[in-house]
Amino acid sequence: MPAKTPKSKLNLADVAALAGVSTPTVSKVINGRDDVAEATRARVQKALTKLGYESPMQRRVRSTGPALVDLVFDGLDSSYSLEVMSGIVGCAAEEGAEVVLSSVTPDKLQNTDHEQWSQRLFDAGRKGLILVTSEVTPGQLESFRRRNIPVVVIDPLNPPRSGFVSVGATNWAGGKAAAEHLISLGHRKIAFLGGPEAAECSVARLHGYLAALRAAGIPANPDYIVAGHFQRPFGVAGARQLFALADRPTAIFAGNDAIALGVLDEARLQGIHVPEQLSLVGFDGTDITEQSVPRLTSVAQPLQEMGRTALRSILRLANGENLESTHVELATELVVRDSTAAPAA
Repeated sequence: MPAKTPKSKLNLADVAALAGVSTPTVSKVINGRDDVAEATRARVQKALTKLGYESPMQRRVRSTGPALVDLVFDGLDSSYSLEVMSGIVGCAAEEGAEVVLSSVTPDKLQNTDHEQWSQRLFDAGRKGLILVTSEVTPGQLESFRRRNIPVVVIDPLNPPRSGFVSVGATNWAGGKAAAEHLISLGHRKIAFLGGPEAAECSVARLHGYLAALRAAGIPANPDYIVAGHFQRPFGVAGARQLFALADRPTAIFAGNDAIALGVLDEARLQGIHVPEQLSLVGFDGTDITEQSVPRLTSVAQPLQEMGRTALRSILRLANGENLESTHVELATELVVRDSTAAPAA
C-alpha cells in the first residue's frame, strides 16, 4: 500500500483542481487577499480543509512562539466580563500562552461567516477559541472542529452540541440557595427577574428558584416571573413592572448583579427602601456587590476560576489530551450582605 502523501508535498495545483479554480486564485485565498469572490473563496477553503493543506506560513506559526488563544466576549462593559477576563489572562501568563481579545455583539456574531472566521484563526495558528456568554450555532462550532481548533464556551446562552466543552457554575443550586435565603427570612412573595428565556444559565437559576418555592409549599405566581436580558436597564423595567402589581412582591431574586442594580435604581426612584420594604438578591458576586448601596446579597460565581478552567481546557485540547468532562460546573456560594431582611410586618 503506497505511503500517504505528507501535507507539505501537496501543492496549489492539487487544491486548484479540487476547487475548480486557477492556481493563482488559490494563492490569493491562502495569502488572505480580498479580491476573491466569496463563493470562490468558500470553495477553495473547503478544498484546503479536505486536502489538509498547510502553507509554509501556517507551519511556521504553529512551530514557533507562544500558544495564541482567541477570546471573544459579547461585551466588555460589565464586572462579570472583567472578572472572567482576569482569570483567563492570569492563567495564560502562568502557562506561557497569549490571549487575543475581541468583543462581538450577539447580532454580529450570528451573522459572521464562520468558514472565513475559522479559516482566519487557522491561518494565524491559533490554538483555540474561548467564547463568553455567547450564542453559537452548530455551523460555527462545526467549522472550527473541521480545522481542529478547540472551542470552549463560558456560560453559553444556548447549550453546545455534544463534543464541545462548556464551563459554567452551579446555576440551579445557586438559584435555589437565593430563594431559600429569602424564604428563611419569612418572605412568601418572591419574584424572579431573569435573563433571556432561551439562556441555559437563566433557565437553571429559575428552576432552582421554583424548586425552593415548591419545597416550602409556596405557589409560584406567574406575575412574579419576568424574563429579559442580563443588563441594568432590564432591572429598571422589570422592577417597574413588579412594583405596579396590586399584590407587590416583598423580595426579588435578580438573575444577575446588573439586573439587581437596575432594581435598586427603580426602587430608589419610587421611594421603596431596600431592605426595609424590599429584599433583593443578585447573582454573580462581582465587585459591584460591595460598592452598591446597600451592599448587595448575591450568589457568587467563581468567575476567575471559570476563566482559568476554560484556558487550561483549551491548552489541553490543543495538545491532544482528552478532558474528563465536556461540561464543567463550578460551585456557587450565597454571600449575604445588606440588601436582604425579614419582610415588613
